[in-house]
Amino acid sequence: MNTHLRYINGYPPHLIEQVQRLVESEKLGAWLKQRYPSHHDIKSEKALYDYVMAIKNSYLKKSAPLSKVAYDGKIHAINNALGMHSFVSRVHGGKLKAKNEIRIASVFKDAPEPFLRMLVVHELAHIKEKEHNKAFYQLCCHMEPDYHQLEFDARLFLIHLETKK
Repeated sequence: MNTHLRYINGYPPHLIEQVQRLVESEKLGAWLKQRYPSHHDIKSEKALYDYVMAIKNSYLKKSAPLSKVAYDGKIHAINNALGMHSFVSRVHGGKLKAKNEIRIASVFKDAPEPFLRMLVVHELAHIKEKEHNKAFYQLCCHMEPDYHQLEFDARLFLIHLETKK
């Protein structure tokens, strides 16, 4: 299998073949552009924080607070991930302090907004559900009904970025 198709490993062979044909015919970019014509303008850390908090406050008001939200240029290369949620507990002065952080791969600074939203929803869901289980994906779909399609299309976006280099 082509190395850039690793993003869709585990999907049915007929889907992988369709994507392979789009890549080989150099039509994947045009397909993505037609489906997602514009990119978002959430470029700064402050704008990203505000964006994440708006979604969090709509769906997870009573969940633990977020201490940091950031774009991270190292995520994709090091962890082969698109985003990360970290939860750190420390005892400080006899009290337990907890920090929730969300980091989004920098490549999504220049992506269509639905892909950014899907990633944010995914990382926010980890605040309540640590594992990728049924409850986790139900929560993702509650916050973003098109979650599964957007996850697949975001993978195609990554394939496109790699193949146009």
